[in-house]
Parts: sequence; C-alpha cells; structure tokens
Amino acid sequence: MSEPRSSLPSTVLSRLAELDRQYAQIEAELADPAVMGDHRKVRDLSIKRAALEPTVDGYRRLMALSREAEELRGVIEGAGTGGGDAELAAMAREELPQVEARAAALAEEVKAGLVNADDRRVGSVMLEVRAGAGGDEAGLWARDLLSIYERYAAAKHWKFEPMELVADGSVGGVRYALVNVQGDGVWSELAFEAGVHSVKRVPATEAQGRIHTSTATVAVLPEPEEVDVKIDWANDVVEHVTTSQGPGGQNVNKVATAVHMVHRPTGIEVRMQETKSQQQNREKAKRLLMARVYEHERAKAEAERSAARRSQIGSGERSEKIRVYRYQDGIVADQRVEEKFQLRDVLAGELGPMFAALIEQETARRLAEL
Repeated sequence: MSEPRSSLPSTVLSRLAELDRQYAQIEAELADPAVMGDHRKVRDLSIKRAALEPTVDGYRRLMALSREAEELRGVIEGAGTGGGDAELAAMAREELPQVEARAAALAEEVKAGLVNADDRRVGSVMLEVRAGAGGDEAGLWARDLLSIYERYAAAKHWKFEPMELVADGSVGGVRYALVNVQGDGVWSELAFEAGVHSVKRVPATEAQGRIHTSTATVAVLPEPEEVDVKIDWANDVVEHVTTSQGPGGQNVNKVATAVHMVHRPTGIEVRMQETKSQQQNREKAKRLLMARVYEHERAKAEAERSAARRSQIGSGERSEKIRVYRYQDGIVADQRVEEKFQLRDVLAGELGPMFAALIEQETARRLAEL
C-alpha cells in the first residue's frame, strides 16, 4: 500500500517514520520484564519516550488525516467517472478542504517537533560554571548563577547533582562548579546557556556604590550513553591517582583518592577529587570524560558538515557573551532575542519564558534549513 500524500518532503517523512519505529522499540523495551528491573534503564528510556511522544503522535495523526483525504478524493473521483454516489461525492467535496487544512496545520507542528526531537531525547547534561572577569565579585556572580539553575531544576523536577565545587572562601563565592542535571528536556533548554553571562551591579564589596561589570562562563555538555561514545578505556585512557589538593596546593587528605584521566586520541583531560572515595571519583571522572569526548566529536562533525553559521546552542563555546543582567534597570537582556526579561523573575529561577523565546527562534532557523 502506498504512503498517503502529505505536504511534507519525502526526507522529512522518512525521518518521521524512523522516529515512529524508535518509539515502538522503546515501548517494547519498557514492557520487557528484564528491563523493568533496571531502574536507571527505565528512567533513561522513559525520558526518550516522553521526548519522542509529541512528534510521533503528531506524525500518526497526520498520516490518519492523509489517509482520510485520500479516501475522500477517491469518492470524488469515483463519482466523476460515473461509478460513484453523487450525493456522497458532494459531501466529500465539502469535507476535503477542511481535512486538508487540518493536515497542513498539523504538518507544520510535526516539522517543528522533528527538528527539536533529538535535543529532547538527551536527558542528562554536564553543566559547568566558572567565575570570569571581576575578581571576588565574579565568584559571587558564579554562585548566584548556579543558584538560578538549581531553582529552575527544582521547579522542573530535574535531578541536580553537584559533582565538583571549588569555592572562594574569602567572600563566599564560587570559582568553579560542575553539576550533572537530569530530566526531561534538560538539553533542549539548558544548551542555550553556553557562553558568557555578564552582570552589571554594585558589588557587596564596593564601598562607594559604583556599578561593576563581572562575568561567569557556562558550558553545557550532553552526557551520552556509553553506547554513544566509543572509548577504549584500557588503551586510550591514562589514569593517575593522587592525593587531593586544596587551594594553594596543600593536601586535603593523605589517602590517594583524586583521579586524573587523559584521553590519548584527543588530549582531553579531566580531574575529579570531590569525594573521599577513589571509586566514586573514578566513576564521576569517567562520566565527565565521556561527555567531553562526545562533545569534541560532535563539534568536529558539525564543523565538517557545514561552514554555515554555528549556533551557540550546544556548542560549549565560552567566548561569546550571550546575556547581560542589569541590576540597575531590573532587566535581563539576552543577545539572541529582542525581548527583555524581568531580573527578579530570572533570579528566582523562572527561566521558562526566556527558553521559550530561544527555542522558538532556533526552531524557525532549523525549519528554514530543511
């Protein structure tokens, strides 16, 4: 049986059919008793299913509308050749434009879901926040930025797991933080945070009330599954275990628990000393190394595919200022959209409207490239 006619290009229809197959496979796996006993596997598959469901549901409804339109056309054509019911054909002529209009509108929704489907399937990211220019105030700003993300994660019911934290003991700021965030939609939203965040405000350490500009940089790396990243741990990774080091280089403890890993093919290095357990530090280091190697390969493939403008979303680049937080004006200005946002809302972790505007803009850009 031939596929119903649709306003979507054949390449788009093929991709949608593939997502439909993937969705069916995930549902079959979730019904498998062996999988149901693995809570982490169930969580990961459930996130993927939730990400695919809107697009697959839209595709299936679109195919149903397309079949309905084909049947109506058949009734009309049958009456035209003299072998059909004239009254039924008249009803079909009246109904067909309505069905076609619904199908056309749904096709646009499905296309928008398709270009973002892969982003929604990533349910875990590594979020890095570093204090930038501005001395002690930069550390305080990095701490505040981290708090914004933690509040937003709590509102979204995402898991927010600090993996490494380098505090600035002098004023209570943060020099560096690495957090694993897990949940439905983490990559499709938090990927927009990669870049430089600039704040203009009077620092708590400023005696004369002058406004200072300080920065913090954010990198967001999708955490891949092990099947997504091929690392030969025995031959490609060099591991060193040492005693943990604190500020100034002094030993934090006398037991060798800190883990330093080097990925030979790319030269990527990671260090982990957050816990007093060597095994826990090794596990966290492996996860971070996989994320960085995956991001390295993803960025390389993206550069090879196209020399066109590379979007900041998901690139992990830290050189571009993406947002300014203006305390004196009470607004937040994202450099990528024209809309301004209320500072008090953003500080409270209400990032939803900003992400919605960014996703809408990115979706339009991706649709234009189809």
